[in-house]
Amino acid sequence: MTSRAGQLARAATIVMAAFVASRALGLAREMIIARQFGTSLELGAYLAAFRVPDLIFQLVAGGALGSAFIPTFTSYLAHDDEAEAWRLASAVFNIAALILTTCAFVAALLAPQIAPLIVPGFDPQAQALTAQLMRLMLISPVVFGLSGIGMGVLNSYQHFLLPALAPAVYNLSIIGGALLLAPVLGIHGLAVGVVVGSLLHLLIQVPMLLRKGLTYTPALLLDHPGVREVGRLMLPRVIGLAAVQVNFLVNTILASGLGAEALSALNYAWLLMLLPQGVFALAIATAVFPTFSELAAREETAELRRTLSRALGVVWYLTIPASVGLVILQRPLIRVLLERGRFTGASTDAVAWALGLYALGLFAHATVEIVTRAFYALHDTRTPVLIGIGAMACNVLLSLLLIRPLLYGGLALANSIATILEMLVLMWMLRARLGGVDERRLVSSLARIGVAAGVMGLALSGFARTRWFASPLILAGGGMLLGAAVYLVASLLLGVEEVAALWRLARRLPLARRKMGSSSGQNGSWT
Repeated sequence: MTSRAGQLARAATIVMAAFVASRALGLAREMIIARQFGTSLELGAYLAAFRVPDLIFQLVAGGALGSAFIPTFTSYLAHDDEAEAWRLASAVFNIAALILTTCAFVAALLAPQIAPLIVPGFDPQAQALTAQLMRLMLISPVVFGLSGIGMGVLNSYQHFLLPALAPAVYNLSIIGGALLLAPVLGIHGLAVGVVVGSLLHLLIQVPMLLRKGLTYTPALLLDHPGVREVGRLMLPRVIGLAAVQVNFLVNTILASGLGAEALSALNYAWLLMLLPQGVFALAIATAVFPTFSELAAREETAELRRTLSRALGVVWYLTIPASVGLVILQRPLIRVLLERGRFTGASTDAVAWALGLYALGLFAHATVEIVTRAFYALHDTRTPVLIGIGAMACNVLLSLLLIRPLLYGGLALANSIATILEMLVLMWMLRARLGGVDERRLVSSLARIGVAAGVMGLALSGFARTRWFASPLILAGGGMLLGAAVYLVASLLLGVEEVAALWRLARRLPLARRKMGSSSGQNGSWT
């Protein structure tokens, strides 16, 4: 148990460090894009053009494939059948490539007809631009899908570094497109950066795949039991992701009629909310998923409960204060990060309106990341999908109800409310499935974390209202330092257990750095 906990902590450290680098680059990417395009209609067309490539990727090879492929591939490794695991990977790779290429080709042909359906509020010129950008970026879902399979293979081998760094090179490519190509090609330069970035996302993983003994079989193997299992697990997940994408499409359609800045403002707010979610929740969820899958395969339910409880406690400890900080410090943060060039004070006001409402659901998004992976590890993709469909329906309904009084802020609030409800139902269902989720410990941790975050919030509110500091940089930077210090002191006084867990994680960071360059096997080693 101790070795597994250590392995998980080291893996989470590596993934979190790589995710911090990736998110920092993602933030730099958005700062550069904001300076050059602000919240313009041109940027809105670029964001809307992402919807169809995103839809194709997510349904065929995104979360659906990962949630189905990793548990199945890991099961073969757990039973020392590596040759069959590679046959499975080859078959899934070939099937995904065939489906993705076909879907992308059809979507490219129909782009002029699809664009007006996605952005009915745009004028014909902006709709034509959306179609052009869509056609160019439809290359990326094919490449991303193949890269996603490589990530699944490496994560199953407990190798997390290169898959976690892949988004960093993707962001670097878009930054290059914004700095070097956008001055000449305009918004098309960003689209070229997306395509090149997807290729780099795949290529960075190839060396480690070769070191793991990559064996390719040029066949579909539709009758392979592993392929059938992946398909069985994927089907309900595909339906669930379709519901999520429908929700994104509805938001895009609704926002397109709320003014030129609405779609861009929602996107900036969403990305700022996802910054702590990606650094903390997604990193931990990525690291813990193979462990969940291994424990489920070995039917070690008690250890699965303990691992889940520890992961949730750490995620809550990190994301709840982040949510409080985003609500209170939203304006100085946006001004420091984005307000320059074509991103004006009016743009700051627009993004802040949505960010404060998105931030209310940050901890719920983080919890859903962890809990859904526990279901996937149990080879149950049906339950979270059904709950996700219900959450999507709730989101759409709330969006329609709240858009009139709150405009695009209503879309953000609807998302937060629906995600909180989704989290509660998922937790209740998983508790029944596992025979408990260490409720007493989780409730105690949540109460202590909530009190500590509340104390931090009071301190930040007082600091933000002071007239001594007019500089957004001092308000944002000083507020973050003050909030962290107050939260840590309050946590220690309240005896929050997660402080010790994070301290142990931090102490392993030097070891993680030393091992980043080493290879890993499937039984407890990592890089």
